[in-house]
Amino acid sequence: MDGLLNGAKIFKSAVILVFAALFCIQNMYGQEAEQWITFEPAHGTDNGQHIVLVSGDDEYRSEEAMPLLAKILSNHHGFKTTVLFAIEPGSGEIKPNFQNNIPGLENLVSADLMVLFTRFRELPDDQMRYIDEYVQAGKPIVALRTATHAFAYSENSESEYAKYSYNSSVPGWEGGFGRKILGETWVDHHGDHGNEGTRGLIDGINERYDHPIIRGVYDIWGPTDVYGTRELEGEVDVLVWGASTKGMTPETPINWEKSIMPVAWTKIYRLEQGNTGNVFTTTMGSSEDMESEGFRRLLVNACYWALDMGEEVPEKTNVDIIGDYSPTNFGFGDFIEGLKPVDYK
Repeated sequence: MDGLLNGAKIFKSAVILVFAALFCIQNMYGQEAEQWITFEPAHGTDNGQHIVLVSGDDEYRSEEAMPLLAKILSNHHGFKTTVLFAIEPGSGEIKPNFQNNIPGLENLVSADLMVLFTRFRELPDDQMRYIDEYVQAGKPIVALRTATHAFAYSENSESEYAKYSYNSSVPGWEGGFGRKILGETWVDHHGDHGNEGTRGLIDGINERYDHPIIRGVYDIWGPTDVYGTRELEGEVDVLVWGASTKGMTPETPINWEKSIMPVAWTKIYRLEQGNTGNVFTTTMGSSEDMESEGFRRLLVNACYWALDMGEEVPEKTNVDIIGDYSPTNFGFGDFIEGLKPVDYK
């Protein structure tokens, strides 16, 4: 009898240990999943494409802009979307000024398109390798605002990915990811930062030829100022030019004393091994810029074009805002503290 009782106790203890282990595993994966968010398209609307949107800048509130864009792409256009954030490891909270951690980049393995909006990130090699593998495969990219200077290697200059740094001098990668892949790296503020906005001027020749990215795009304005560029690198086609406005509201006139600069263009990037990929870059893109219907339409159309789906862009792409959207003013340290990715669902 004692043997049977002891056996029952051992069995009970084993069952408890198994369930405890399963709970821990489930909890571990649950915590991991909370570090990013995914939006599934409504039943019957899935177009089979997966877009991964990577946020992580400490000034222009990409952590607000990317979830809005993801919702529009998923709800209105049938894309599966996944949004990644800069996460403080200890708290699991979104910390845009935490430069060294963007969990979930392994989602790029299954991504058909990467939308990138980061600034001066120095990611560990085990994260950065997913971005590098994506780029080396020649897969498409849509890049916003600070993505021209998406990476900055100051501490780990010996990393194999240091060539991605905005100020890289590696032969063939001068100017880093921005110059090599997108067409330009960080140059300067052409507009008066914090005092002038950007009025988008649609390129008339591309409009006449009905370029799908600017189809139905008639009005673009945002409070972020015009970035300076040099002659863009590679096979580049400018679609939107940026004029500085004399104030921070859509009604303010253009500052005609300043020249215009490219603020949105396409490029075919080419790598040493021969792979090529579609790129759309815009130097606009703060969370406040996303209030412009014309700018949202430009971005959604660009996602279609980057995926070689330009023929599917309608005359007026649906870019209606989903839910409440009250963007935070851009600025360093002005992000909303204490939020986790699930708060943007």
